[in-house]
Amino acid sequence: MSEFDKILGYENTKLELERLSDILKNPSKYKKLGVSIPSGIMLAGDPGLGKTLMAKCLIAEAGCKAFTLRKDRPNGSFVDEIRKTFDEAKTVTPSIVFLDDMDKFANEDDYHRNAEEYVTIQSCIDDCKGLGIFVIATVNEKHQLPDSLCRRGRFDRIIDIDVPEDEDSSKIIEFYLSNKKIEKKVDLEEISRIMAGNSCADIESMINEAGIYAGFENRKAIGRNDLIDAVLKHVYDSGECQVNEGDEADIGVLIHEAGHAVVSEVLDPGSVTMISAAKIAGNIGGFVKTKHIPARKRTVKTSEIGIMRALGGKAATEVVLDVADFGCNSDIRKAYDNVYEIIDDVCAYGFESFERMDGSNFLSENKDRRAVSELDNYYRKVKNILISNRPFLDAIVDALKEKRVLTYKDIEKVKTMVSIVA
Repeated sequence: MSEFDKILGYENTKLELERLSDILKNPSKYKKLGVSIPSGIMLAGDPGLGKTLMAKCLIAEAGCKAFTLRKDRPNGSFVDEIRKTFDEAKTVTPSIVFLDDMDKFANEDDYHRNAEEYVTIQSCIDDCKGLGIFVIATVNEKHQLPDSLCRRGRFDRIIDIDVPEDEDSSKIIEFYLSNKKIEKKVDLEEISRIMAGNSCADIESMINEAGIYAGFENRKAIGRNDLIDAVLKHVYDSGECQVNEGDEADIGVLIHEAGHAVVSEVLDPGSVTMISAAKIAGNIGGFVKTKHIPARKRTVKTSEIGIMRALGGKAATEVVLDVADFGCNSDIRKAYDNVYEIIDDVCAYGFESFERMDGSNFLSENKDRRAVSELDNYYRKVKNILISNRPFLDAIVDALKEKRVLTYKDIEKVKTMVSIVA
């Protein structure tokens, strides 16, 4: 069994790590080809994605002596510790120096990235060239590191780790559920969809939280509602959720969330994984969860769908209640930012608003006017979608009144009862 079997999913990343471990285990094979051993690898991504596990698997598979560095002392003495660690690694080559959470080694920001700690690491890596020392680093915020440290020759491979994609996410969820007692009627696909888009650590925590709910109620197995409650608590990060109560909720919240969901489903069928209008700590709140789209798969079309989805809550409130929606401020800001990105970053509407770094007031005003104009256009489209699909909107609102929380399975049932106008 390979050490990399401990990593669920992330097949492309594992292949990269397997290649590196083979280089470290069989350096002579590569030297015959004239290939030099890379200086180091950096695993970058948000907390909880398994970067440290990946690094440890690489270390174990390579079979080299490893020296681990974490920030655990004041700055001055820590710089000395960095030098001492690299000096020790030189005595037992081939060896590995593991810099865990390297971006925490100094309190720097985007504008002050030349801390003594990073300069020392650079110097130590350079001093170790050709001595059989390989460096592994994990970081959360790679943009806070100096470019000189991240360049080739110091870290030859920088691998960005994102949240697991759908298939990988399902494997991870199934793994964490496998050692729990789950009710037979729990639909693994349903649970996978509502938990997808979260880190490995988040998924593990949510499933464990569901078990706490079941245990507190003295039930013999974890049920669907326990898992849904755990997801809701994770999203809101406070209070205990009350699901399926059947009492009256704030109608405005129901309409707002239904608007987001209907627009999303009309434009991208099957995109909504959960709608919630559950009570959290006695308050009514809501959200619509959609499928996670990795950055590499984002397009102008997915951005436009996101813009119109964000405007769906405000539009639904006006279409149904004929009043302004006081809960849509963050939605409007999100939609505006996405429109601005399309205008400036990819010039989807033409080049006249492209930021040319001249900082002119004319350019800024031109971009603002164009963004507002496009936002108005999208809003009109959203209203037309909701008016054309009013039966679908009303049916989602009614379902939310009854259940407070709808998964994609509930939404599919609603869709079988109404006609949807694309």
